[in-house]
Amino acid sequence: MQKRFFVYDLQDGTGPQTVVNPVIQESRGEWVYDEGCLSIPKLYVEILRPKELLVTGYDLDGNELQIEADEILGRVIQHELDHLDGVLMFERMTPDQRKQAMIEWRRLQNEPEPEPKKRRIRLT
Repeated sequence: MQKRFFVYDLQDGTGPQTVVNPVIQESRGEWVYDEGCLSIPKLYVEILRPKELLVTGYDLDGNELQIEADEILGRVIQHELDHLDGVLMFERMTPDQRKQAMIEWRRLQNEPEPEPKKRRIRLT
């Protein structure tokens, strides 16, 4: 049987957490937040996602998990599930956002930066 999993660490003292075969069972609300991605460093874009989730899956020992997640944890789970589905945040942007983000991303690739900087693209 194929397994899908991701590992996350909110740096809240609980340490790295693993969710195997995660499934979003329910979602509700909306929340706009500056989202970044290790695959697209330096770029942060406002992305609209559901605010609250109920997620099921398994831990590394095969025990069933049920996670009620909101705000940051909910966003992290949705972001990582997107990666499992082959989706980058560019695909979650509006067409105008995507155009602006691609221009900024190309510029960032050619710009040496001594210090990391956030680049923000707002919802329009």
